Amino acid sequence: MAKSRPKNLNLTTIRLPLPALVSILHRASGALLFLLLPFVLWALQQSLQSVAGFNRVMGLATHPIVKLLLLGLAWAFIHHFIAGLRHLAMDMRWGVELAQARFTSKLVMVLSLLLTVLIGMKLW
Repeated sequence: MAKSRPKNLNLTTIRLPLPALVSILHRASGALLFLLLPFVLWALQQSLQSVAGFNRVMGLATHPIVKLLLLGLAWAFIHHFIAGLRHLAMDMRWGVELAQARFTSKLVMVLSLLLTVLIGMKLW
């Protein structure tokens, strides 16, 4: 007879540990970078094509919504880079203990948010 196990179907009540959240955000930031790559390449192509194209891209980049997208792109890059370094270190068996994993995940979150804020202050 199969044992009846409790099931939590309310996903909003599940609390993930911070290392798991950092790992999920690493994947999400990678997907975001991949999806936005065509737009970044288009903007680069337009800006390098001519002076008018550069002015068009710069005019577009002054719009507040585009600035927010650029800030999100900066966060995605910074977070993906720092979390990737963390994953590489864990592949070499550094930081795999629970206390170290929690500390490095906090470090990834703090560094990525701090660097994003600094870039945001420069961008705005």
